[in-house]
Amino acid sequence: MKWIGRRQSDNVEDRRGVSGGKVAVGGGIIGIVILLLNVFGGETGQTIGNVLQQVQGGQNQTEAAAPLSKEDEEMGAFVKTMLAYNEDTWSKIFTEHGMTYEKPKLVLFRGSVQTACGGASSASGPFYCPGDRKVYMDLAFFEELKTKFGAEGGDFAIAYVIAHEIGHHIQTLLGTSEKMHQEQQGKSEAEANKLSVALELQADFYAGVWAHDNQKELESGDIEEALSAANAVGDDAIQSKMQGHVVPDSFTHGTSEQRMYWFKKGFQSGDIKQGNTFDEIR
Repeated sequence: MKWIGRRQSDNVEDRRGVSGGKVAVGGGIIGIVILLLNVFGGETGQTIGNVLQQVQGGQNQTEAAAPLSKEDEEMGAFVKTMLAYNEDTWSKIFTEHGMTYEKPKLVLFRGSVQTACGGASSASGPFYCPGDRKVYMDLAFFEELKTKFGAEGGDFAIAYVIAHEIGHHIQTLLGTSEKMHQEQQGKSEAEANKLSVALELQADFYAGVWAHDNQKELESGDIEEALSAANAVGDDAIQSKMQGHVVPDSFTHGTSEQRMYWFKKGFQSGDIKQGNTFDEIR
């Protein structure tokens, strides 16, 4: 995606050059389990860090601060530009619908981070915390996405994930997330999971709407990179790779096919009114 020389957002908090404090020991299988529970963590990152520490018996180690490399600085500039693109798109769309867009913050971190939703480690993957209305990302996640889950990679895979998490911010602003959580009350686990899937697919749809609004900035292969990432993090793809079989009732983010479909629908239509994923899954 074209980004050099474009506007950069002032709403990025770069915490990569400071100590991460206490980080749970040993990613290994525990890290993978947590990643599977919360890949593209949606807007429910509140218990990840606590769960990880409980599972590992509270063993911690101190993470030393590391200076940012030239590559780190470049990635930070890219993320700031992608956030600026999102700000411009959603400010315009909200204005068109008689609303005012509240810009979220995006936090870059290494290893672990404290949020209004609780502590989290990088194993949780990128996530949005509605408590402080911030997106949290450890960019090391994208190497994992390629090496462990077979995604194509590329800068637009990162752009897609940022847009997906901003999609959860849109859902918070519009009241969709709160309504979904209310509807989950009293439901069976399988029915509650279906609502979670709808929320995640709508965030994918919003990411597609964002890409539609920035078509002039796209480069060859960008959409394919986004679809490859969406395919890699489908619940069925992850479960099949990690446990050899799938359990549809346990899906919380949607299948690979669903995630690609809703991103493409948002990209092709550019119309936020066509993203009612909740009716589609009933």
